[in-house]
This record gives sequence, structure tokens and C-alpha cells, in this order.
Amino acid sequence: MGRPCICRSDSQFPIPDSLPQRGFSLIELLVALVVFAALAAAAYGGLNQIARTRAALAAQQDRFAGITRAVSVFERDLYQAVDRPVIGNNGAELLALIGGPSSLELSRLGFANPLAEPRSNIERVVYGLDGNKLQRGRYAVLDRAPNSAPVARVLIDRVSQLYLRYFDRTSNTWSDVWPPQGSVAALPRAVEFRITFADLGEVRRVVELPSAFLSSSGGSPGPGQTP
Repeated sequence: MGRPCICRSDSQFPIPDSLPQRGFSLIELLVALVVFAALAAAAYGGLNQIARTRAALAAQQDRFAGITRAVSVFERDLYQAVDRPVIGNNGAELLALIGGPSSLELSRLGFANPLAEPRSNIERVVYGLDGNKLQRGRYAVLDRAPNSAPVARVLIDRVSQLYLRYFDRTSNTWSDVWPPQGSVAALPRAVEFRITFADLGEVRRVVELPSAFLSSSGGSPGPGQTP
């Protein structure tokens, strides 16, 4: 026997009878929505935590890279120190390297001259703290006029302390100032610098100055001479 049909009065085609269809109840829909919202909140919280972690790691990487660059610049200038005194703003002669426990000024080789300008390849640079920022300044000329001032740039920030000391090859002792009293050396044998960062602790370097071995040769030009 065929299945009974339920025929609509306005249709010529019979519709087969079937089992009654059952949908979701309101409670089931509410439960499903609550479960979905909980899963979405958990997923968002996890993704948000991952994003914050990645941002923090990127910030730390940038910080480490900035510290590495600053320390490298400081080391490079010390490695290229040369025995070349200069004339200061008041007309007095300044030694090739003068320094204290928290600041340093020196003459260095390696001043790039890609345009072959008629100038020296020696540069006068100065280091010091400005607040919590380590700055490197450079003079446009070696022998300065009364109004000469260094052009400064910030190497790194969040610095709480800069400490320098100098090794005298004459007495084989460390000193907080250069030149120390009684020293006859133009340059120290080595310079130690310690940079304390407020967020990452202390970085310490001891840099031996290669030019210290050549300072007694008499080959370095003095003020007013062409290097």
C-alpha cells in the first residue's frame, strides 16, 4: 500500500505525509548562546594575552638592540682614540683625552669623509648624561672658536648612572679622572665604563686604547697642524 498523502486544496500535487518536525526550544538556544559566548571570551582572552606577550617581547628586543648600538658606538670611539690635542673655547690647549667619573671628551680617528672635503679625518667627541639620557656630542671642528658647541644626540635613555675610570700605564693604577696628577701619558692604557640602566641593570666594558702605544712616537699632530 502506498503512503497516505495530505493534499492541499489549492495544489494539484500531493505532499507525502512525514514525521512531525521539531525545532530548538528557547532554553536550548539560550544555553547554546551562553556556551558560544564563553568560548568566544576565552578565545579572545587567549589571543589578547598572546598579542600583549608579543608586544612586550618586541619592546624588549628593541631595548636590547638600542643598548647594543649605544655600547658599540662608545667602544668604537674609544678604540679609535688618537693623541691629538685641540684648542678649547677659551684658547687653551686641551689634551687628546680628558675625562671625569661621569663625562669624557676625546679625539678620535675615523671621521668619515665620503665627499673628500678639505678637512681632518679626526673628530672631537664628548660623552655625558643629560638627565637619564646618555648623549654623544661631536664638534664640527677640532680647534674651536669661543662660541663652538657640540651637536649632541641621544644614544640611549633610561640610564641611571654613568661611571668612568682610566688606567694609567705610567703608574699601573686606575683613576677616576684623566689625566691623573703626575701622569706623563697622553692617553690612558685603557678606559672602563659602566652604564647602569633603570630597567636592565649594569653594562660594563673595559676598552684598551691601541693609540696609547703610539702616543710617545711623536707622530701625532698638535693644535694648528694638519693631521
